[in-house]
Amino acid sequence: MQTLIIACGALAREVLALIKLNNWQHMELICLPADLHLRPEKIPDAVEAAVNTAREKYERIFVAYADCGTGGLLATRCEKLGVEMISGPHCYSFFEGNDAFAAQGEVTSFYLTDFLARQFEAFVWKPMGLDKHPELRDMYFGNYEKLVYLAQTEDAGLTKAAKAAAAQLGLVFERRFTGYGDLETALSP
Repeated sequence: MQTLIIACGALAREVLALIKLNNWQHMELICLPADLHLRPEKIPDAVEAAVNTAREKYERIFVAYADCGTGGLLATRCEKLGVEMISGPHCYSFFEGNDAFAAQGEVTSFYLTDFLARQFEAFVWKPMGLDKHPELRDMYFGNYEKLVYLAQTEDAGLTKAAKAAAAQLGLVFERRFTGYGDLETALSP
């Protein structure tokens, strides 16, 4: 069954790695811009446009987004379109495993994935204006206690980048190796 995965650009490396690792030759990937997370209300429309463009070419379409701040709108839209999506509130949850993440109950933790460790300046620091107004750091992050890096890969360079991000934010650093978590399970045929 020819399958299209419509994924957040922040998951491109991970999805491609899983396709290669599992030899899923029946799967193709298209990614929507990762910066849609800066305006999550736009995610459902972008996903719908991608589904409508690809629908006739694929037997199955899978949406590799969690809720991602859409307040349930993405799940409602996927149901209306008749396509599956990964469950969970966001990628931090499904990388750690939705059940394990929920059990942690860490409301004072700020999370990074491999993507965000790699792109911290471009997706966190600059969009929040902290490059020009570092005095805003405590207003944005003052209620956080630690930065949790959920590592998908064993990469010393990314761990170093995540530690630097924690220091930049004035947070305690914690690293957890999650691998691909529930993402691999969700994509499995």
